Amino acid sequence: MTDVDKIFSGSIPRLYETYLVPLIFEPYAKDLRQRLGSMRVSRILEVAAGTGVVTRALATLENVSIIATDLNQAMLDEAAAVGTVRPVGWQQADAMALPFPDGEFDAAVCQFGAMFFPDKAKAFSEIRRVLKPGGFFIFNVWDRISENEFADSISTALEMVFPEDPPRFLVRTPHGYHDQTAIRKDLTNGGFRKPPRITTIASRSRAESARVPAFAYCHGTPLRSEIEARDKSRLEEATDAATVALARRFGTSAVNGKIQAHIITIEK
Repeated sequence: MTDVDKIFSGSIPRLYETYLVPLIFEPYAKDLRQRLGSMRVSRILEVAAGTGVVTRALATLENVSIIATDLNQAMLDEAAAVGTVRPVGWQQADAMALPFPDGEFDAAVCQFGAMFFPDKAKAFSEIRRVLKPGGFFIFNVWDRISENEFADSISTALEMVFPEDPPRFLVRTPHGYHDQTAIRKDLTNGGFRKPPRITTIASRSRAESARVPAFAYCHGTPLRSEIEARDKSRLEEATDAATVALARRFGTSAVNGKIQAHIITIEK
């Protein structure tokens, strides 16, 4: 992972919330909410909350306090602007140095953020530290890119636009932490002793046209910074190429592609 992979700033937070949240994140946010809703928890820490799609889902739970954190203040600002059905705490924080006392939370949750941790075992150790004995850590990560059809098509299309140095953000980071053996090893190295439960869940990503996911990924993620680092004037060309590739694979009207993720639950 490169430093640019972690930067969600400028117009990215708003575009991320507007396009990517309904495109790929909402189904898995509902899943995490259901899992946590079945547990007896009163205080939840959310790590890598982004623009708050999971936070909003969790806020519908009764008698639960929520602290939602993210490394990028711009993402939290967008999350707070969208709002929740009841007050939650928003706090900028690095997952590898959480500013909370030991044993502070009954559960920790992280949606599609673990892939961005530079030192995953260290981040898992910090999350374990702030959990109470018997507390739960629930997180999800995307499966390999070939199981996520829109992202796969877009990444392949950009290889044709920049053949000598293709942008590899989607393969490298969002879809780069799918190996279950590696996940188990990092959890063990982070101090967790009980075995994790890992479930793989497929869903569908739908949009009114191929242009929507092309624009969402190329403009609303750090893939944009990677494209512009090669040639800032070619962002629209890259988006057009992604649109053509998606239309060729999924049709020229409404598009419907597979998405797939692993959901991991482990007890302290």
